[in-house]
Amino acid sequence: MSLGRAYAFVQVDVFTNQIFGGNPLAVFLDGRGLSDIEMQSIAMEMNLSETTFILPAEDVAHVARVRIFTPTGELPFAGHPTIGTSWVLRDQGRIPAGATSLVLELGLGSINVRIQPVVGTTDFLWMDQGSASFGPPFEDRAAVAEAVGLRLDDILPGMPIQSVSTGSPFLYVPLCDKATVDRVAPRLDAYRNIVAQVGGGVRSAFFFAPDTDPGRVYSRMIGIGRGMLREDPATGSANGPLGAYLVKYGIAQGSGIIEVISEQGTAMGRQSFIHLRVASEDGQPGRVEVGGQVVPVFEGMLRL
Repeated sequence: MSLGRAYAFVQVDVFTNQIFGGNPLAVFLDGRGLSDIEMQSIAMEMNLSETTFILPAEDVAHVARVRIFTPTGELPFAGHPTIGTSWVLRDQGRIPAGATSLVLELGLGSINVRIQPVVGTTDFLWMDQGSASFGPPFEDRAAVAEAVGLRLDDILPGMPIQSVSTGSPFLYVPLCDKATVDRVAPRLDAYRNIVAQVGGGVRSAFFFAPDTDPGRVYSRMIGIGRGMLREDPATGSANGPLGAYLVKYGIAQGSGIIEVISEQGTAMGRQSFIHLRVASEDGQPGRVEVGGQVVPVFEGMLRL
């Protein structure tokens, strides 16, 4: 009797150095032979925020082509799948031993990932997100506050509510403190209306507050998917633009390379630490790197 087609996968936790923290990711090691419909069905079955499929690179100088699926659709780019898949490729011996970088082909284009060895713990992987683009500020601050169960004075004074993107746009909502971030409780219809008004491809909002420790922020990302609110424990594609926002508006100060740590997912019980490096010149943000650690959780085989 035929056992059908078999596809090996690895599940890892991304943006953490501890199992059951960070953002989980399923990585299928060889997606050849899978149709688009099958990849989408597998992602729905895995029921994680994203599942990736490794395919041969079109450019021989690159390590792999990677397709990223949520349970409902394909994404051209996402942060924790890029970091997590890069770690898996390295762990599987798919890049030369001792290599300090690799290039992946994503739907958005090629992306560089840098490997930073760390003594005594898992290595850091850094992805280059390029420079951020800023949309116009969203002026109706009271409507945003009401839509997420806050007061107008909970929004950080003097800081804009604004869409920012390094490939995937998010609406950034600066709040006064960590406790306020934890109190964010969107009402679906009102929240959907705010996101629709922002436009420009924005589907999610990113809430954050400066921590009491310099160089740290506390954050949450809440989007709308499958007709319901969805919170993400670690969002690499959203934290890159966050770094640019922090530099542009002087929340993160300095010159040269400014480093920031974003703590996300704590309110969900999946604490994550996303590390940001932002080039700054005269207070203006330049290229952004997003980095973090990865830990393996389990391996499996899917049969079709």
